[in-house]
Amino acid sequence: MPDASNVIADVHMLDSGYSREARSLLYHAYRHEPTFGFIFESERAGYEQRVRATVRELVKQHFMQDLPAIGLLVNDRLIGIALIAPPQRRLGITESWAWRMRMVLSTGLRCTRRYLDYHDAVRACLPSDALHVLPLLGVHPQFQGQHFGEQLLEAVHNWCAVDEHSRGVVLDTGNPRYLAFYQRQGYQEIGEVAVGPVREHVFFHPSPQHLQRAMG
Repeated sequence: MPDASNVIADVHMLDSGYSREARSLLYHAYRHEPTFGFIFESERAGYEQRVRATVRELVKQHFMQDLPAIGLLVNDRLIGIALIAPPQRRLGITESWAWRMRMVLSTGLRCTRRYLDYHDAVRACLPSDALHVLPLLGVHPQFQGQHFGEQLLEAVHNWCAVDEHSRGVVLDTGNPRYLAFYQRQGYQEIGEVAVGPVREHVFFHPSPQHLQRAMG
């Protein structure tokens, strides 16, 4: 890999033309995550196909609903992405019966139920409706450790802060290696959810205007 100091990432708002690249990147970002491992039964044959199918359906539904996505590009290659669910639209994907049916057909009923249970448990931790939620985000493994994660989250925070009614950004992770990273980016843990044996941590990053109101 080239030295990080020589690599410059461009921030772009993405549309459905990036669907294929987004699916590939997010598959590589999530296939080894503990939460996905439990939900989609990593010990059982066909695990990688179930992860691919899940990422495919989530990305497809996201762009079908014209929801925002922020990407990092290096030499026109997508190396980081964050799907964003705005406050007024964030619950639409999993409530779609068409999406649920495609999930059942591609991952099975048990895995779909596990995913919906996980989704509902995280949603129950949210302190407000006025939040931007990041259902999927990641940096390609080949580009991790080069500060692109910080750049991606900074771009997300700046974009979401334009909405003066938003209290901030919420994301979650079941990977212990990311906990300190999110805390360094200004995230506060607001909940913890049991996803089988995995402890899923829910984090909140306040918007600048929310911080100003709290301090005022």
